[in-house]
Amino acid sequence: MQELVADLDRRAAAGARGVVAWDADGAHTLGAVLAAGTQLAEALAGASGPGATVMVQADNSWRTVAAAVAAARLGGVLALISRHATGVEFVQACEDLDPDAVVAAPDTAQGWAVADKYPALSVDVLAGWSAAARPARGSARWRGGAVIGLTSGSTGRAKGVVQSEAALRYAGRCTIDAVGLRPGDPVAAMVPMSSSAAFCFGLYLPLLLGSPIVFSERWDPAAAVARMAVFDVRWTMCVPTMALQLAAAGRAGELSRVRAMTVGGGPMDTGALGRAERHLGTRILRVFGMSECLGHTTPALDDPEEIRLGRDGRPFPGTELRAVDVDGTPLPPGETGRAQVRGPSLFPGYARDGRTVPPELTPDGFFATGDLIVVHGDGTVSVRGREKEIIIRGGRNIDIAEVEHAVASHPAVDQMCVVPLPDDVLGERIGVLVVTTDETLELPELTRHLAERGLSKAKWPEFLFRVPALPQNRVGKLSRAEAARLAQDLHARATTG
Repeated sequence: MQELVADLDRRAAAGARGVVAWDADGAHTLGAVLAAGTQLAEALAGASGPGATVMVQADNSWRTVAAAVAAARLGGVLALISRHATGVEFVQACEDLDPDAVVAAPDTAQGWAVADKYPALSVDVLAGWSAAARPARGSARWRGGAVIGLTSGSTGRAKGVVQSEAALRYAGRCTIDAVGLRPGDPVAAMVPMSSSAAFCFGLYLPLLLGSPIVFSERWDPAAAVARMAVFDVRWTMCVPTMALQLAAAGRAGELSRVRAMTVGGGPMDTGALGRAERHLGTRILRVFGMSECLGHTTPALDDPEEIRLGRDGRPFPGTELRAVDVDGTPLPPGETGRAQVRGPSLFPGYARDGRTVPPELTPDGFFATGDLIVVHGDGTVSVRGREKEIIIRGGRNIDIAEVEHAVASHPAVDQMCVVPLPDDVLGERIGVLVVTTDETLELPELTRHLAERGLSKAKWPEFLFRVPALPQNRVGKLSRAEAARLAQDLHARATTG
């Protein structure tokens, strides 16, 4: 984070006094945030020394910006953790990251029992927060990492993804260039800051650009639309569920000043995205990326809708993305295979036992993402789902992504999720959760549509459940684990009631 903070220091020395963050507490100037970060660094320095790994409760607020400043002042690493993390999750994060300091709101620190692990400092930091620290182990253990974000942990234990500042700058700059953002263009940060990707595009990018951050601390679609309009936001990145909810909450044309909304991280339907952008008056850029290789594709603003919304972008300049078969042999354009990526934003590794463990790479340096993709002849890619997202019905593997793509094409379906339902005879059956305003939509109508689409009958959902919203994890992505549990509960009620 040292390059970014050096940029901010230069701007402050040149007389810049503008707002760098708007949040629930109001406006925060560059000078005020730098001062708060410096004060935090000084408070930690006596206990931790240089090179500290600082774990911060990563709220969507000025405090996360100030914590980044503090980590840079210490020559250390910033570790991000959600305020919603449980005590068990905090302990697991400490096992993996072994942070030298913890900074959080007092009630959060108490809930995590921080005092049981770290000596508390006697001074308040960040306007009423608490800090605890011990002598630092140094930053060399992170192999050039600058920030560590935790994956959502929707399935099993969360992983700490270590990312370098060079990766943050590269991904941020590629996105700035693709969208055509200019210095001073306000950027909205709606996705929770606890992941490396959210931190990169919601915090690092606007600061790199020299633009104010418009934070949304708690997810409220109507409030988020209004906030983006009031603060003249020009760009934001969010997950598909958020984009569709913004469209449902906003008035026609309300976000016409937004140059683009970048959307990735979940199942997407061309029709639903098209309706959303036309209603809001902006443009949606459908992308593919991950914390391990930050935001590594995007379409162009002037791409036709069938490319911009129907596919998942092109690799950033310098990033390579390929589809391979089960033996790792690259496939020709148009064939579905396992996604592998390499490029400037590829991460150094995962945080385990207080150090960076390098990822498993192919001999030529590619990382397996766990996704299935098609690389088209024009260089664009289409994500076909996850390698492991299948339903095994009577011994037959059914690709969830294929079924979801067909279900999402029904005009009455706003959002959906295909899930497995346990079955004593077949092993699993196919269920679908549907968000729709059409209260008459039932399974026969859906299967009629799927038949017209040409989807094999063996892949049709056998149960349909209308729900007001799909379950989400902490960063607003679809939680498939929670969706499966919800469907199983609804199925049990239907069959026993």
